Amino acid sequence: MSNEEQQQPNPAAQAPEGAVTEGAAPEFNPAVLLKQLEEAQAQAQEHFDKALRTQAEMENLRKRTARDVENARKFALEKFAGELLAVRDSLEMGLDAARGETDVEKIREGTELTLKMLAQVMEKFGVEAVDPQGQRFDPDRHQAMSMQPNAELEPNTVMAVLQKGYLLNDRLLRPAMVVVSKAPEGE
Repeated sequence: MSNEEQQQPNPAAQAPEGAVTEGAAPEFNPAVLLKQLEEAQAQAQEHFDKALRTQAEMENLRKRTARDVENARKFALEKFAGELLAVRDSLEMGLDAARGETDVEKIREGTELTLKMLAQVMEKFGVEAVDPQGQRFDPDRHQAMSMQPNAELEPNTVMAVLQKGYLLNDRLLRPAMVVVSKAPEGE
């Protein structure tokens, strides 16, 4: 044997049992291959079924979410409107009572009670009045209807509130309509 032959390893001697070596024909066992194919097909079917179920669940979730959003939008004011019904009832009763009533004091008292009831409902739902009398003009919360010279007040101070503004949970619903002071012309 030559030196080259001794240094070359024998591939058949080093290959693990059942492994295909170069030049050797692979051994095919039809029963083993058929079993592997069946297992792969079963696993593929299982994955396909899971994917279908997941897709169906996602579609159901999308539909349910859309329905919930629509219901939330549709019935968002349900509690508020329900509370306002008592105020409306009170106003209607006041009008009915005022038809034959000549005592203005009773009518005023009924109106004040109704206004108080309305204020309670509004407060319950986070509606807050903005009455900036004497405060510095804030263009984010006030709408200046006019400016009047006034030497007693600093410029840009709210002199009069023509119509209150309202906030809903600290978000402006309507700005207060105000008259704002300005420095007199001669100063």
